[in-house]
Amino acid sequence: MNKYLLPIYAIIIGVIIAFLTKRQKSIYTKLLLSFSGAFLLALTLFDLLPEVYEHLDAKQSGFFIMCGILLQIILEFFSKGAEHGHVHIHKEDTKFPWILFISLCIHSFLEGFPIHQHNDMVYGVFIHKIPIAALLTSFLLQSKYMKEQAISFILVFAAMTPLGTLVSNLSSIDPHILISINALVIGIFLHIATTILFETGEGHKFNLSKLVAICLGILIAYFI
Repeated sequence: MNKYLLPIYAIIIGVIIAFLTKRQKSIYTKLLLSFSGAFLLALTLFDLLPEVYEHLDAKQSGFFIMCGILLQIILEFFSKGAEHGHVHIHKEDTKFPWILFISLCIHSFLEGFPIHQHNDMVYGVFIHKIPIAALLTSFLLQSKYMKEQAISFILVFAAMTPLGTLVSNLSSIDPHILISINALVIGIFLHIATTILFETGEGHKFNLSKLVAICLGILIAYFI
């Protein structure tokens, strides 16, 4: 049951953080983002990647992983990088951001697929979603969108990852196709995690606190 509920809990926690930090992008949110990037990357390398290369031909695995990277680049063209903390919403804009919404939903739906076969991945998704939900909620609160639209945005976004896990769990998709989808998601995770890790901090400084957060993320993922 946790594989369905943890991604939803992550959104709830992120929303609470957004209210507690008074709608500002705090240093703690940035550190959590760095930790989540390292944690997600490590779990992907330790758990998902070996299985994909075990069941698929090496070149085929690489192909689907590259397709995942390319897909995430395309999604970010429309979402402007919201998947790794870059939420750009114009405060005076009253038009609902459908492109951002659809891009985030596709991303969230796909990241639910590996959770069915790899329960540990739900922790990576859980940690990844908390700072994203916090940042997304902060910008929605500052926007001019109708309150009902903002709430619906968060609710549907929260449901997409469990929906992806449910489809993976209950559908009669061929196992080979599921492994291929997992390879696609690896590419998505690799792009997001490395983007988070290699982005510089304020003033282009790689500070000690960020380094500690990254190391902790890797170590915890290793011992899970």
